[in-house]
Amino acid sequence: MVAKPLTSRGAATRDRIVEVATQEFAEHGIAGARIERIVATARTNKAQLYGYFGNKEALFDAIFTASLDRIVNAVPISADLADWAVRLYDDYLLRPDLIRLATWSRMERRPTGPLLADADQRNDHKLRAIAEAQAAGQVVPGDPFDVMALVISMSMAWSPVSNVYAASADEPEEDHRRRRELLRDTVRRAVMTS
Repeated sequence: MVAKPLTSRGAATRDRIVEVATQEFAEHGIAGARIERIVATARTNKAQLYGYFGNKEALFDAIFTASLDRIVNAVPISADLADWAVRLYDDYLLRPDLIRLATWSRMERRPTGPLLADADQRNDHKLRAIAEAQAAGQVVPGDPFDVMALVISMSMAWSPVSNVYAASADEPEEDHRRRRELLRDTVRRAVMTS
């Protein structure tokens, strides 16, 4: 990554690279993504891309990390895990690229264990929130990590990586309403105490 402050043109170029590379990685994965397509579509050159990010792997890391940070900020966890699951479902509809990036990372980098090397640090606030909800009697007992994994998995039932059906934002709102109600009710029954 570049160490000195970017000019407005440099920032715009970097933003174009990130936007184009996000779609490239989401569609083709880490191995299948092509720097040539990214720089052509982003209207830049390899030297600038490598100057900002170092290499293709570091570019993927920067994009994936930013996507994870965005979802944590856009969909913060709450003690109402049923509501959190529904908000995750909605976010996946708006940004299916995050799920695709996570899937490529799982397939190409970490086929088992945690998805991220810093998973403990990234999940700490979620695990604390679940543990606090458990202590308050709002969430069933159990390992907070397992509860979190279960709720996230249920929220992804209709995501782009579903092996049954991948929903899209273009579908009728009635379909989404029906899924949200089922998801909310199912998570509530599975992990909530009331």
